[in-house]
Amino acid sequence: MALAQVLTRGQLGMDAPEIRVEVHLGGGLPSFTLVGLPEASVRESRERVRAALSSGGFQFPARRITVNLAPAELPKQGGRFDLAIALGILCASGQLPQTCADNREFFGELSLSGEIMPCAGLLPSALAAKRARHQMVVPERGSDELQLVPGLDAVTAPTLPLLIASLLGQRTFTRVTPSSVRQPDADSDRDLGEVIGQQQGKLALMIAAAGGHNLLLMGPPGTGKTMLASRLCDLLPPLEVDAALEVAAIHSVAGLPRAPSRLLQRPFRAPHHSSSAASLVGGGSQPKPGEISLAHHGVLFLDELPEFPRSVLDSLREPLESGEVVISRAAAKLTYPARFQLIAAMNPSPCGDTGPHSRSTPEQIRRYLGRLSGPFLDRFDLTVEVARLAPGELTRQPLQGVTTEQARARVIAARTRALSRQGTLNARLPASALAGEVGIVPEAAAFAEQGLNRLGLSIRAYHRILRVSRTLADLEGGGTVTRAHVAQAFGFRAMDKLMARLRPL
Repeated sequence: MALAQVLTRGQLGMDAPEIRVEVHLGGGLPSFTLVGLPEASVRESRERVRAALSSGGFQFPARRITVNLAPAELPKQGGRFDLAIALGILCASGQLPQTCADNREFFGELSLSGEIMPCAGLLPSALAAKRARHQMVVPERGSDELQLVPGLDAVTAPTLPLLIASLLGQRTFTRVTPSSVRQPDADSDRDLGEVIGQQQGKLALMIAAAGGHNLLLMGPPGTGKTMLASRLCDLLPPLEVDAALEVAAIHSVAGLPRAPSRLLQRPFRAPHHSSSAASLVGGGSQPKPGEISLAHHGVLFLDELPEFPRSVLDSLREPLESGEVVISRAAAKLTYPARFQLIAAMNPSPCGDTGPHSRSTPEQIRRYLGRLSGPFLDRFDLTVEVARLAPGELTRQPLQGVTTEQARARVIAARTRALSRQGTLNARLPASALAGEVGIVPEAAAFAEQGLNRLGLSIRAYHRILRVSRTLADLEGGGTVTRAHVAQAFGFRAMDKLMARLRPL
C-alpha cells in the first residue's frame, strides 16, 4: 500500500500528545517532503532516515514521499520522530506489514549507521502510552528510566535492522522490566549529630522539615549554614510513588533522568548565584523546567542569597505561593509543577558580621540587605541566626546531640499529626483555617497580633507565625497552640529583629 500510519508522541511540557506519522508514496519526481509544523531538528530527519535505511540494507523508495506529523497545530522538535518516520516509509513501500506498527508507539533518533539513539523526555510518554494501552518501542540505551513505571509494556531495540527482525518475529524483543522500589539509603556522612553546637539552627531545621516551612539561615562565614541546609533532605520522609513519578517525569523532560535507585529520594537543587531567571523558573523558545520545578517535592537551596539578582529572586514569589509556574511563549503556554521548599543562606552584612567587630556601617548593611525585597523576605516562615561558636566549644568534649535518625522520627511523627488533622502540611494551611480550627487558642492568636504590631510586620507574617506555632506544637505531641508556642515562633524572626536594630532613629 502507498499509505501507512505509525504512532509516536511529542513533548509539550509535562504532556505527551499522541503524534500520528502519516507516510504517503505518490507518483512524480523523487522527493521527500515533511509537513506538520516541524522545526529544524525534525526537518533534518529526512537525511538521517535516508542514510539509516540505506545502511540497514533497506530500499529507499525513489518516489514522491510525503510525511505528515499530525496534528499539524502542535510544534514538533527533536530527533524522537526519526524511528517512526523510517518505519512509516517501510510500511508504505511494502517492506514491512502495517500490522507490525498497530498498537505500538515508536521513539528514537536514528544515526546514519542505523543505530537507534536515545531521546529526552521519555517518561511522560511512557505514562501516556500506559494509559492508552500501547506497547512502547524505545532505544536500548537510555531506557533505564522506564523501569520506574510499573505495569508498562515496553521493549527495546539497539538498531533499525534488529528492530525490523523483531517486528517480523525473527528474533525476540528485549523487554523493559520494572525496577523494585526501595527506600533511599541515608547518607552516614551527613549526620545531624556531627554539627557542633547550633542548637537553634538544628531546631529550625526540624521545624522546617516537620511543617514544610521556608527557612533562611543568617550568619558569618564558616558557621555551618550550608552544612545545616544540606541535611534537611535527610529529615524528610521518602516520596510516595505517585509523587516520585511526577518528579521523575520533570527530570526526564529536562534531560536529567533519575536512576531507579533514587526514585523515592527527594530532589535537592542548589543553583549558583549567577543563575538567570530562566534557569531558575524555566524558559527557552520551547520552555524547559527550571530549578524550581526540578526541586518539586524537594528542596531548593540558595546559598549567598543577596548575590542573586533581585529580579531573579522576585520571580520566585508567585511559584512559592501557587506551587506551579506558568511559562508563556508565542508557540505555547506551559505549566510546570513547582511545590518546593526554599532554604537559603546569607551573610548579614557585606563583611559577614554585624557585631562589635563589624567593618560595615549600618548604612552599608541596610544597602546590602536592600538587595532582598520585602515581599520576597515575607515568604520565609523562619529566619534564624547561625552565630559563631563560643570560645572553647570546638575543643570541648562534645555532648551527644540529636542524630539524623532521631530528628527524622520526630519530624515524621509531627507531619503525620498534621496530615491526619487537616490533610496538608502546616505551611500550606489556608489563612481561614488559622482562626481556631487547627487548635490555636484565641489567647495565642491575640499575642501573635500584639507582636505583629510591635514589630511592624505584615499580615502574611502573622499567618506564618501561627503556622510555625502549629508546627512547634506538633513536634511536642500535637496539642493546642499556646502563647508559649507563639513566643517561641517569634524567636525565629532574626531578619525582622536585625532590620529593627538597623532602623534609623
